[in-house]
Amino acid sequence: MPTDRTHPNLQPPANDHTAGCDEAGRGCLAGPVFAAAVILPAGFTHPDLNDSKQMSLKNRNRLRLVIEDSALAWAVARVEAEEIDEINILNASILAMHRAISELKIKPELLLIDGHRFKAYPDIPHRCEIKGDGRFLCIAAASVLAKTHRDEYMLGIHREFPQYHWDHNMGYPTRQHRDAIRATGITPHHRKSFRLLDGQMEIPFMM
Repeated sequence: MPTDRTHPNLQPPANDHTAGCDEAGRGCLAGPVFAAAVILPAGFTHPDLNDSKQMSLKNRNRLRLVIEDSALAWAVARVEAEEIDEINILNASILAMHRAISELKIKPELLLIDGHRFKAYPDIPHRCEIKGDGRFLCIAAASVLAKTHRDEYMLGIHREFPQYHWDHNMGYPTRQHRDAIRATGITPHHRKSFRLLDGQMEIPFMM
């Protein structure tokens, strides 16, 4: 399988059940990190499928339905903020991918991992691909599912804690989000091991 091409619509070999894996929410101050694993059928293409960060909200949500309907197998999993604080965000991102892989109804023959760090999944070979979400269809598909499922989750907890504006920032460290932390403290969804405020002043905990 070539690794030096940059076209976003590459397809793994037809004789492999290759699963693309990607995560979403690694750099957030609040909420879980999500990961997805996707096995696409041989010959699958879509002109709009690309790295989810390069897609509009409308296209991501539309492509989520296409991927979930077309994939041979797909799964999404998450690691909560409390777990992130215990094992760090890199390990949590990898754990979320492992959880997603374990939920696939088809065992992959190869894992394509977006990025350069991964811990081997038992009995399945893997290959790390830097910027793989813009180079391999199956990783791009995983990036779309991880992002859209996480955004959906953040919209749900936004209704409980609207002052943090997670419906817009999705837990990322915007000025608005940090101003809300400064004013009202943190929630059970915040990652206490992260630098939530400049200077990391003592922050009250909000139940």
